[in-house]
Amino acid sequence: MIKNFFDSEKITYEENASLRKYNTYRIDATCSYLVFPKNVNELVIIIKKLKESKTPFLVLGNGSNIIFSKEHYDYIIIKLDNLNNIEYHGNLVTVEAGYSLSKLAIETVKKGLDGLTFAAGIPGCVGASTAMNAGAYNCDMSKVVKEVKVLNEDLNIITLKNKDLQYEYRDSFLKKHKEYIVLSTTFELKQGIIETMKELIEERRKKRISSQPLELPSAGSVFRNPENMYAGELIEKLNLKGFKIGDAEISTKHANFIVNKGNAKGKDVVKLINKIKKEVKNKYNVELKLEQIIID
Repeated sequence: MIKNFFDSEKITYEENASLRKYNTYRIDATCSYLVFPKNVNELVIIIKKLKESKTPFLVLGNGSNIIFSKEHYDYIIIKLDNLNNIEYHGNLVTVEAGYSLSKLAIETVKKGLDGLTFAAGIPGCVGASTAMNAGAYNCDMSKVVKEVKVLNEDLNIITLKNKDLQYEYRDSFLKKHKEYIVLSTTFELKQGIIETMKELIEERRKKRISSQPLELPSAGSVFRNPENMYAGELIEKLNLKGFKIGDAEISTKHANFIVNKGNAKGKDVVKLINKIKKEVKNKYNVELKLEQIIID
């Protein structure tokens, strides 16, 4: 029994755990077990056991780009919060998967390293952000990732170089092959002027506050921008701002955000997404592509 294994190996876990605080939509789903490996070695031990017992599992980052569409998940969710070590070697920074990307951006600026200022407002963890090629302000992870240490499907720890990651807009080899688990990422940065970088981050922070519904739970932009278009603009022209299903609402501040007005359910967020896609397709013949990930 999995519970006995966790106990015998002294693994930190929660049973029938609420996932509300582990997703930025603050959707109150639950899972059978929520597991917190202490380090990479323990993570390998856990995944080896889960694979041997054919127990389904999901590795979860900061939950900042996902939608829990079900109220309960009858499997193991692994959180990498304890994988948060960081090492500096000149312009190279190696960071474990559970480290906050926005925190990393601020820390590297303080050390005079430039390249991650775009990430100061991205709420994800390093691992998931590396896999999803997170980005903003016409920059993304593909520009700064030198190499990634991953656990592959055979439970071997291997290193993938930037060229191996097949980076595309909000996509990568790692996103397509979820059996690979990011353990750490090495970034290649450059020297920058601290005050200039700080000013840029502050300017962008103020702009986000004025244009995005940061005061309510959300998972950021719902859809990718179609080529030469803005998803938010298309949605706004359809007068969908403020449209609600349950407590899930298309933001009145930015139409490409869905916000939780209280106790939104994941299925309501998904219904809103489908409504938006259908109406945009009918009106503009544009297929909106989801930037967020629905966890079924």
